[in-house]
Amino acid sequence: MGLLQKLPSCKFAGDEQKPFARLEEKNERSHLQIIWLLAQGKRVREVSEATGYCSNWIRVLARRYNQDGPQALAVQRQHNPGATPLLSKEQQDQLRQRLEEMPLDGGLWTGPKGAFWMNTQTGRTIHSQRGWDYLKRIGFSLHIPRPRHQKAEQKKQEAFEEGLPEQVRQIQNEHPQASVELWCMDEHRIGLKPVLRRVWGRKGQRPIVRVQHRYEWLYIYGFLCPQSGKTHWLLLPTVNVEAFSIALKHFAEAVGAEKRKQVVLVVDRAGWHTSQELAVPAGIHLVFLPPYSPELQPAERLWPLTNEAIAHRHFSSLDELREVQAQRCVNLQGDPLPIRAATCFGWWPKLASS
Repeated sequence: MGLLQKLPSCKFAGDEQKPFARLEEKNERSHLQIIWLLAQGKRVREVSEATGYCSNWIRVLARRYNQDGPQALAVQRQHNPGATPLLSKEQQDQLRQRLEEMPLDGGLWTGPKGAFWMNTQTGRTIHSQRGWDYLKRIGFSLHIPRPRHQKAEQKKQEAFEEGLPEQVRQIQNEHPQASVELWCMDEHRIGLKPVLRRVWGRKGQRPIVRVQHRYEWLYIYGFLCPQSGKTHWLLLPTVNVEAFSIALKHFAEAVGAEKRKQVVLVVDRAGWHTSQELAVPAGIHLVFLPPYSPELQPAERLWPLTNEAIAHRHFSSLDELREVQAQRCVNLQGDPLPIRAATCFGWWPKLASS
């Protein structure tokens, strides 16, 4: 028996009486295998090679089994209290509340500043890394704030979110024989001025890209159905009423907007969107965002995706840029899943059939 003072009291093949049947965790089954191998007369080194466990742990398991029997093979992590946290639950709540206020130095919160606050609360010297760890532990992470215009009205934004489904239903009631889809649309300016993005690089070596600042532009017209991830793209030289009318006509033909298919299109209040001279095709219904509310526009989330193809690149002309950007739009059009993941807001209505 080697290390074992008693043999396992069960049969391991075809026996209905299985004292170890409760050992369902993977680690516990491995413990049982170790005891079984030892019971077969295997040496500790042989058992270690067969199971991947170190020799010392195999001896510990054998000693536990000899003393307490099969129940000693259960994983005992629940009996390990672990290290005492640096902050109690009450202190973590205080830190969470303190982070909503400005630091004493008038700057911004950082890991070292969090550690300094923990020093004052506990009377212990705490490394700055622990401050970073506790900021994450209590549910905080680094963000770049989304700018909001000072004239934006929160109540109007909330009313838009709540009222958009009703606007879609009204259009559906007006066209009972038609299907209704909910889309949105935005424009994005790109040009020969370089686009810089964060990239992974070797530590201590800052990446360098070749650039040349020139101020020539073209515009991406991006139509998006967040519910399905479908997109439709146009590259035009400018933004104005005439160009937007052309874009709407092209979009309506592409999605088949007609009497049997109505498309609700959410746009912002740019002058060329609201102009009385705008030619809106049949089957297209424009719905306008509240003033100063670009964060409610799902199509805004398209531009980080389209910029990936032109970031950190030098283009000799707009034609060269247009070719690269057009291919990127084609690629995105063929892969709707990441589009949907990036743009389908939680409050976006789920009424439209796409």
